Amino acid sequence: MHKWYVVQVISGLEKRVKKSLEENRDSKGMTDLLLEVLVPTENVAEVKKGQHKVSEKKMWPGYILIHMELTDDCWMYVKNTNGVLDFLGGAKPESLLQSEVDAILAELKEKQEGVVQKHNIGVGDKVKITDGVFVNFTGSVIEVFHDKGRLSVMVSIFGRETRVDDLEFWQVEQVSIDSEII
Repeated sequence: MHKWYVVQVISGLEKRVKKSLEENRDSKGMTDLLLEVLVPTENVAEVKKGQHKVSEKKMWPGYILIHMELTDDCWMYVKNTNGVLDFLGGAKPESLLQSEVDAILAELKEKQEGVVQKHNIGVGDKVKITDGVFVNFTGSVIEVFHDKGRLSVMVSIFGRETRVDDLEFWQVEQVSIDSEII
């Protein structure tokens, strides 16, 4: 009976482990036991040095999903693959529930179809300026231009509201309401 399992791997080697498992399963006689290996990723858009780039980002660094039948041979095959640390659950791996698998696969499909913005700053969010002339000023975001990687912030200078334009995302950090000093 084939089920989904979470396997911990060395972070950064997820794709290498996937490739190794898929390429060697025929020669090791695991074709019928090991059906699929997934490295959950999403496409992330960001602007660096004025260039709009979309890159692939791992959703769970250090973990992969394997659809397999948990026999002793298949378990040892996966466990002895270079880069694999252990199954989630250790000596007695627990398979994911079908409802968990359905939710994960739906989320993966949704993330693969779209592009996620690296910075999730929106209009109305409180930010602290960390670079430039207005360093250490806190204000509210009034405009966000994800395609350009820029935003505008309204800060208070000597009691007057002043608009600061053309800030890049890396020049600000989000401030939680709890940490804001009043």
